[in-house]
Amino acid sequence: MKKYTIYFLVFATAAASLVSCGPKWTETQSNGFKLVKNKGGKTLGYSTSSGVKLITADWFGFKDLNKNGKLDKYEDWRLPAEERAKDLASQLSIEQIAGLMLYSRHQRIPAGSNGFMAGTYNGKPFEESGAKPSDLSDQQKKFLTDDNLRHVLITLVESPEVAAQWNNNAQAFVEGQGLGIPINTSSDPRHGTVANAEFNAGAGGKISMWPSSIGMAATFDPEVVKSFGHIAAQEYRALGISTALSPQIDIATEPRWNRFSGTFGEDVSLATDLARAYVDGFQTSEGESEIADGWGYHSVNTMVKHWPGGGSGEGGRDAHYGFGKYAVYPGNNFAMHFLSFTEGAFKLQGKTKMAAAVMPYYTISYNQDTKNKENVGNGYSSYIINDLLRTKYNYDGVVCTDWSVSADETALDVFITGKSWGVESLTLGQRHYKILMAGVDQFGGNNDKGPVIEAYNMGVKEHGEEFMRKRFEQSAVRLLKNIFRTGLFENPYLNTEESKTTVGNPEFMKAGYEAQLKSIVMVKNKGNVLPLQKQKKVYIPKKFTPAGRNFLGVPIPEKLDYPISLDMVKKYFTVTENADEADFALVCIAGASSGNGYNSEETKKGGTGYVPISLQYNEYTATTARDPSLAGGDPLEKFTNRTYKNKKSKAINTTDLTMVTDTFKKMKGKPVIVSVQLSNPSVFAEFEKMANAIVVNFSVQDQAVLDVLTGATEPSGLLPLQIPANMETVEKQNEDVPLDMECHKDSEGNNYDFAFGLNWKGAIQDSRVEKYKKK
Repeated sequence: MKKYTIYFLVFATAAASLVSCGPKWTETQSNGFKLVKNKGGKTLGYSTSSGVKLITADWFGFKDLNKNGKLDKYEDWRLPAEERAKDLASQLSIEQIAGLMLYSRHQRIPAGSNGFMAGTYNGKPFEESGAKPSDLSDQQKKFLTDDNLRHVLITLVESPEVAAQWNNNAQAFVEGQGLGIPINTSSDPRHGTVANAEFNAGAGGKISMWPSSIGMAATFDPEVVKSFGHIAAQEYRALGISTALSPQIDIATEPRWNRFSGTFGEDVSLATDLARAYVDGFQTSEGESEIADGWGYHSVNTMVKHWPGGGSGEGGRDAHYGFGKYAVYPGNNFAMHFLSFTEGAFKLQGKTKMAAAVMPYYTISYNQDTKNKENVGNGYSSYIINDLLRTKYNYDGVVCTDWSVSADETALDVFITGKSWGVESLTLGQRHYKILMAGVDQFGGNNDKGPVIEAYNMGVKEHGEEFMRKRFEQSAVRLLKNIFRTGLFENPYLNTEESKTTVGNPEFMKAGYEAQLKSIVMVKNKGNVLPLQKQKKVYIPKKFTPAGRNFLGVPIPEKLDYPISLDMVKKYFTVTENADEADFALVCIAGASSGNGYNSEETKKGGTGYVPISLQYNEYTATTARDPSLAGGDPLEKFTNRTYKNKKSKAINTTDLTMVTDTFKKMKGKPVIVSVQLSNPSVFAEFEKMANAIVVNFSVQDQAVLDVLTGATEPSGLLPLQIPANMETVEKQNEDVPLDMECHKDSEGNNYDFAFGLNWKGAIQDSRVEKYKKK
């Protein structure tokens, strides 16, 4: 009897063991893809149409992406990202790696019918095609299939739901191709405000709205920026976006630069702290969302830009154009511009340790290459990338060129043209080869693998096949790591309902609105005219916008309209069109804007085209400008001196100043409140004495300004820049040196310097000012 009992116990134990060692995963199907949940492991997602099957190893489920029936290292989610990336890179053909090195041109979802984001669906424009907004365009199918492209930049999307559906369609399309590499989708910043939108506590929106980068700098609070990164990353991932082409951490030492507002300002300490906070917020996943080392399903790779700093263009001109290709360093301050990268984005507090990717700027860092003595665009410079970024500062992440650096220049003053600064005489293939050998991994705005293959063949001829294969695999590993670490190989698919409830949810909207409030700076409050009492009568002058063109060349019609939402104003005050009836006036203006420093019409009259960029409203004559220029030269020019000395410039929005002066006269001594929206520093001396109070904002909702004016929120923002006393100090300052202007001093004796701001009690003196204000 005992013998049978023993046999029975052995059999029962073995059976129990088999049961316990059964598959540790369950599978469900939804919306065209299958979800596999591994108990104690990763959740997998794969398309029912891709041909990918599930394989089991050690009782866990894994995706057989290359369809070879066995578990490869790169398919094993238990292994570290680097080991998986190296295994996959070793299996890729040169053509596949070349595709991995491409970063698409701007993609609109659905594609437009004209312009540089145009596309077709079965040969027809979207409106005529019968396609769904989430369908892939013909062009997208081509570059995903023929060119093996796997990095896609999306711009406009119809809705979060459409973005999620497009992501699922695109991921399913590529999953069955080759070795099953998923798409890494990216975006430029997309969390700006809609001025007339209303914030209601508890209500959601299309996406959370935050002040511009320079507005976040005005909070002087890294925790606000980190919170933005954490929230924006969740919204990005719900849209299918896993790489942010941000933050822009150039030190904005040149006040006339038209990209000033995209930076964290001109103080290196503040910009460095905010750069670190931004990257930490975007890249860090916590709790169940973490996969390893801080990376995970809420992580978004950041591509910090622009190495080695693009904030010192001569005369304030920008390197998107041939007339602005040169960054200059009259203050010998080149190395300071690295600090927001080397001490900020590359020295994180979080576990991801450093920014995943870096984008060099278009600029030629003039005469800074002390080794090769080359004056070429930063992405072409072996000194800037290999010697400084890679070797001196030990950066081994992805380096991706800015968009269209390898294309031909067609005009000096066109935004959408090639920007092959300093290498204009090279062929397309030679440019790609020079970029690769400089230490760059990826080509922004290039959908075509052809020039990359050509560059590879050039390298084989010069260095041999073994060398070039190793060089290509080196870039492939860097690129693949960013896809592995964010979990895309396991599950790139989205639940569209979850996307709708995540993007712009009430909690995120509230956080964005609170950041807007914190970014508003009060610089003047004569006689404590603020805060204003609600339901007082207000006079608001209309704003004239002259006809013109935006940076893409799209016409802007002439307009005369209120510069603030009257519907919103009426929730706070009684509006009157008669200044005599008003208790006070509210004048809403923008900082002075005079253009980009080049006038093609002047060239038709025999001039050089170079004109001053003015930060004042009235006409300015550049009598003290530099002559000759520090840098110059372009194949489309026959001269090298780009001086604009003694030339004139006038603000495009000079009527904004007229709004203040006319209103001041009409109010006959009654309070005039001026609300200024700034993108750059601006000369306030032309209107400051006519204003009883001045508040500065950096692209916020109208409601936020009104909440501050009425005391619903006490102003707490600080100037992240200097307000210049005049244009002479702007000309005198060095393009590469921060905080070197004479600042405006107002009628109340306040100096509009960096870190200045008022609250109801007077000038703010808190820990932020103590930490960042220069003594």
